[in-house]
Amino acid sequence: MSAPTSAQYAALAGLRDGEEAVEQMRQEYDRRRQLLYQGFNSLGLTCFEPKGAFYAFPSIRSTGMDEFEFCEKLLVEEHVAVIPGSAFGPSGAGHIRACYASGYEQLEEALVRINRFIKRHA
Repeated sequence: MSAPTSAQYAALAGLRDGEEAVEQMRQEYDRRRQLLYQGFNSLGLTCFEPKGAFYAFPSIRSTGMDEFEFCEKLLVEEHVAVIPGSAFGPSGAGHIRACYASGYEQLEEALVRINRFIKRHA
């Protein structure tokens, strides 16, 4: 058994002509990365600039909540899902993990909702 002929032709076309599409995708993910990185910092949630993957890891200590309370309340009140940082090890305590592999407009709306949430709980 081998890969179907049509899949082999598609792979070959991607290798020959795919660089422009890959570069467009890279630029779009960079735009989303910058949006979350700058957005979290502007909300007072200190965030180091992510250099890989599709995740930002801001500190939520300034809110006075632990990561579990923050994530639960944000989901219930604003319908924004983030993951407690401590799910990735003890050094993640006081942080959340947010994925930026969503549409740009969805990420903008998430930041609006997170801002509203933080102001309500300040």
